[in-house]
Amino acid sequence: MAKYKNTLRRSTVRYIVYRDTEDNAWYAVGLEFNIVRAGDSALEALLCLLEAIEGYIESAREIKAENVLNQKPMEEYEKMWDEFITRKTKESIETVREIYTRGELSLSYA
Repeated sequence: MAKYKNTLRRSTVRYIVYRDTEDNAWYAVGLEFNIVRAGDSALEALLCLLEAIEGYIESAREIKAENVLNQKPMEEYEKMWDEFITRKTKESIETVREIYTRGELSLSYA
């Protein structure tokens, strides 16, 4: 279940930006919307994610589809979020992924 109750007027999404050491690519994930974007750098991946989130929410508002704003995050990313927050298994994260940043983004619309 999503951690937040997003609406067409207000949304909160958790995000993670990480580098996969196996393919050396940077990824940015919006957990509550199940959006993943890649980039050549952490910043590029994050900017692509923010742009995708903006378009996603705009589309949901146009068709009044509030239900798509409250998706269950993919288990892999939920686990990554939890591990990063608790730091209980730091080594398991950093062996395959280098996390650049993570956070919560709150968005409001007129």
